[in-house]
Amino acid sequence: MEQQELIPHLFRTEFRKITAVLCKRFGIAHIEMAEDIASDTFLCAVETWSYKGLPPNPTAWLYAVAKNKAKNQLTRNEVFANKITSEIMDSNPESEEMEIDLSEKNITDSQLQMLFALCHPSIAVEAQIGLSLRILCGFGIDEIADAFLTSKENINKRLFRAREKLRQEKVRIEFPIENDINNRLETVLTTLYLLFNEGYYSESKDKVLRHDLCLEAMRLTYLLIENEQTNRPAVNALFALMCFHASRFEARAGENGEMILYDDQDETLWNQELIAKGMYYFKQASQGNVISKYHLEAGIAYWYTIKADSPEKWENILQLFNKLLQIHYTPIAALNRTYALSKANGKAEAIAEAEKLNLAGNHFYFTLLGALYTGIDNTKARHNFAQALTIAKTKTDKLSIQKRIDVLDAGLTLP
Repeated sequence: MEQQELIPHLFRTEFRKITAVLCKRFGIAHIEMAEDIASDTFLCAVETWSYKGLPPNPTAWLYAVAKNKAKNQLTRNEVFANKITSEIMDSNPESEEMEIDLSEKNITDSQLQMLFALCHPSIAVEAQIGLSLRILCGFGIDEIADAFLTSKENINKRLFRAREKLRQEKVRIEFPIENDINNRLETVLTTLYLLFNEGYYSESKDKVLRHDLCLEAMRLTYLLIENEQTNRPAVNALFALMCFHASRFEARAGENGEMILYDDQDETLWNQELIAKGMYYFKQASQGNVISKYHLEAGIAYWYTIKADSPEKWENILQLFNKLLQIHYTPIAALNRTYALSKANGKAEAIAEAEKLNLAGNHFYFTLLGALYTGIDNTKARHNFAQALTIAKTKTDKLSIQKRIDVLDAGLTLP
């Protein structure tokens, strides 16, 4: 891998790991310091590697430089040495030397503990998710604003208040006690769910898929499964859901980056190994008596890995959507249900249900209505596709919608 490709790759995979370990060592009050040291490490890599070439082990080089920079910071900053070091030493009285542990185990533990620290009950749930996306998952402010459907200014204010609250509460980066794990885990799973969704379909970038974010969400979720304290049925269900969706990565984008809709996907491109893995963890999720939204969404995603149409398939998907909307209603889930309804009970019933939703600002809403009206009233179909085109945000969405308009104008039949 060339240097110009390697450094961005390592930044995506290692920056958050280094930051998590340094945050754990310095304490939650010094998140910015940890991020600054990690950033300086990568800046040093750009400068040094451009001049001397790539080291034999670039990742180990980054860890060594980050460790040295952290130790130098501890040594030269008198205020930090006198005040913060004493606090850390108080919490670790058996340790006389400030070591920066970048072992694989400590990196894993630090990331999981950081997730739980950021999901502390002293701050609002939306702020918990936003901080996790920003600090541990590396989201930009624009991406977080898109996820919450709000402005960058609101996100910046929210994150600032949350950081200050965590400082005031002197939150430690550690696993919560057993009784608190379930409550805290729910927010952690929501964060990972949003991270995967941002990668699977991003409105903040002109890409159908951002594999790095999806794979990072899967990796962090798997870390929860590997940890005895957090290996719960809902975690396994979420991981199964991710596997089922990820299995269709290669079939979901065309040569020009446009989205290929489900009915048009080449089934031979689906990853059968990921489907099998999803089925395994879905079975693991069946333990216990509680059905989470992740169980239901994983069930829906499983049926979507069966390409052949059948009454059984769409009836099962429809019933799973019905149960999902009962326990966790969202407009998008309701919209997706209408597609299953059209397959199970016909387009006319689905159109009536979809129009009740009236999601005027959502291009998926108009795209679905266009598809449902196609073959029933092509004039209305074209009108809805045109509406979708005017509010679609990404180039790939616009390409996909324009293609459907062109097919209608040519008098052809859409699938």
